[in-house]
Amino acid sequence: MAMAEKHYEKTVKVALLGAGTVGTQVARLLSEQHGVLSARAGANLQLVGVAVRHIDAPRDPVIDRSLLTDDPMALITQADVVIELIGGIDVPLTLVRFALENGASVVTGNKALLATHGPELYELAAEKDVDLYYEAAVAGAVPVVYGLRESLAGDEVTAVMGILNGTTNFILDEMSAKGISFDEALHLAQELGYAEADPSADVDGMDAAAKIAILASLAFHTRVSVDDVHVQGIRSITAGDITAAQNAGYEIKLIASARRRADGISLVVAPSLVSTNNPLAGIHGSFNAVLIDAVSADRLMFYGRGAGGAPTASAVLSDLVAAAAKKVVGGHAPRELVIAQLPVIAPDETTLRFYIKVLVSEKSTGVLSSITRVFADNDVSISSIRQNSLTKSEAEAARAELAELSDGGRHADGKLAYVTVMTHDSLHKNMRSVVAALGNVEGVWRVATVLRVEED
Repeated sequence: MAMAEKHYEKTVKVALLGAGTVGTQVARLLSEQHGVLSARAGANLQLVGVAVRHIDAPRDPVIDRSLLTDDPMALITQADVVIELIGGIDVPLTLVRFALENGASVVTGNKALLATHGPELYELAAEKDVDLYYEAAVAGAVPVVYGLRESLAGDEVTAVMGILNGTTNFILDEMSAKGISFDEALHLAQELGYAEADPSADVDGMDAAAKIAILASLAFHTRVSVDDVHVQGIRSITAGDITAAQNAGYEIKLIASARRRADGISLVVAPSLVSTNNPLAGIHGSFNAVLIDAVSADRLMFYGRGAGGAPTASAVLSDLVAAAAKKVVGGHAPRELVIAQLPVIAPDETTLRFYIKVLVSEKSTGVLSSITRVFADNDVSISSIRQNSLTKSEAEAARAELAELSDGGRHADGKLAYVTVMTHDSLHKNMRSVVAALGNVEGVWRVATVLRVEED
């Protein structure tokens, strides 16, 4: 939106650390929308420099090369607000500390930094009487941080759950829509730029874990770190798992959840069967979505682009305007509120429904009754159980895997089938006991899949 420039009594000097995909978009939008952004802040927003590692590297022409510097410390001393978009932990930690200590407010999109060092930085910001903003650290342009910090400040949040990683959602969505394998979907995501060359942080669940740790800290006024989150990635999910889930009325999504229980907080990131009645089942492509349950507001849903240069820059600039406005008129962003200090529940003590898929021999007598007995003996109640023959491709893959076992593949003889079981709410530790015990059942070759189940 074009807007005539006007004179402001005050100027807020802005330092940008990092000129990657997001940093470049921040610089572009700050230039193109300078008038309206300054009007919203109530001051002239002046970009005083852009810190980069290599000044002579090729850049988008939107970056004014006269602003480039490879001395971020010197740049920070000139700024009222510092935008940190470097990524990683160690270098950003040093720079953010330095900025706060020098009286600058900080805007960051660095989820890993906050999930590991958030409490230290929140305390330093309060001590130095400046602000720390981080809307861009979780779900890109989706304003879920603002929602928890401000919009729901008058309510009691009971649960936060959602799809917080666009890469994994794209992969699972492609597998669901096209019936392709994980490896094929990952390769496509990399070709399209949704996945990095090393996709580990995404597909192994650590990116989502850092984000849910931040959201849980806000929702439950309790300090939570990424180390408190039980994490499982999506590498083991097969096209057969997705087909079986769809046949039962579910989609498989990587769900990050934080729930308040009577005895503490449950924190999990894991591939889960999501009922088609749940709005998260319909989230496609690289989009993110977060459901928040609160006592008075009931259920709220935040949905949008969770990554990408322009969407994430939108969140960064929103924080910049807020931080600059506070510099002009005074006041502060909401401070970290630690009033609950709820314990984090160990994964084994959490209660939820499970879906389990077991590879068995069809000719083994009584295998279904034996499996049922294992569940009963370990105090896990079965909601449904069924046996299905393998497709040709599934059978070929299963036989190839069994042939590599240390017993020389004696189990590869005969016709194979899958037994799938859906449980009622059960303790996670009891489910682990079931999985261990099934390995000793005659006719059971292996437990292929264990997934959590999310209903409405």
